[in-house]
Amino acid sequence: MTIASSDIHSDIQAQPKQCKYWVTGNCVHGDKCKDLHSWFSGSGFTLLRKLEGHTKAITGISLPSGSDKLYSCSKDKSIRAWDSHTGQAWKLQTEAEFSFGLLPGLVCSMVLDDDKLFAGMEDGSLLMWKLNLETVTLEAVEKRKEHNGAICSLVLGSNNRLYSGSRDGTIRVWDRQNLQCLHTLYGHTRDVMAVILLDNYLLSASLDNTLKGFIALCGIHDAEDKPILLCSCNDNTVRLYDLPSFTERGRIYSKREVEVIEIGRDGLFFTGDASGEISVWKLLGDPCECNST
Repeated sequence: MTIASSDIHSDIQAQPKQCKYWVTGNCVHGDKCKDLHSWFSGSGFTLLRKLEGHTKAITGISLPSGSDKLYSCSKDKSIRAWDSHTGQAWKLQTEAEFSFGLLPGLVCSMVLDDDKLFAGMEDGSLLMWKLNLETVTLEAVEKRKEHNGAICSLVLGSNNRLYSGSRDGTIRVWDRQNLQCLHTLYGHTRDVMAVILLDNYLLSASLDNTLKGFIALCGIHDAEDKPILLCSCNDNTVRLYDLPSFTERGRIYSKREVEVIEIGRDGLFFTGDASGEISVWKLLGDPCECNST
């Protein structure tokens, strides 16, 4: 399913402008400032915490089912695990932070499936590791190279399927048990920057002007089971759109471009930006996850 930018009904006038001086801590107007002093606008969601530790842009975030650790990868060539005690109080502690060390190349995307970690690499390779959640160690299992460009996005599907979007303009479908490529999907004429599964549809964003200007996509359901599309834009914001109307319901602001959006459980979702910062968000109510079918 492809969507043109003309399908998006964003009311730009209704969204406040964030104060750029507040972001750097230099606003002299305080409460009298006409611009927004916040990391988000809109209703129905809130910011829980910001996690700092990576030194370069975040390229992947994943929260395994049944695990209390959030995993992230970055252009600093490391993967980190962040320990959490509850879904509402995320706290980074030095003794609870682990690092897997430098990786064999730049990881551009990442997703976890039980004890398997899949990573899309800059050279087009797809790697699979076996992950020990107790000791937080990785064991290399498989490596495949079918794409001719960086793998920018990975998403898990039903029936052991894994989907990858690449800068070579294609989407590939994999068997995540043995990492065999099953299908190649064509249609985009430029880089595929994001793929998601939402209500039995595979959505993709590309630099060929379908979902123009969007860097990353993710989908979630709100407390009323209505689908929401989260789109990272090249103006350092993430827009939240109601589907199928594509009416904007809120906006998230970031220091740099948000390159990764990931859905967790119990209404949690995560954004990772080009500064290396991860933000933990929560939808209000009791939403449903919809990252896979």
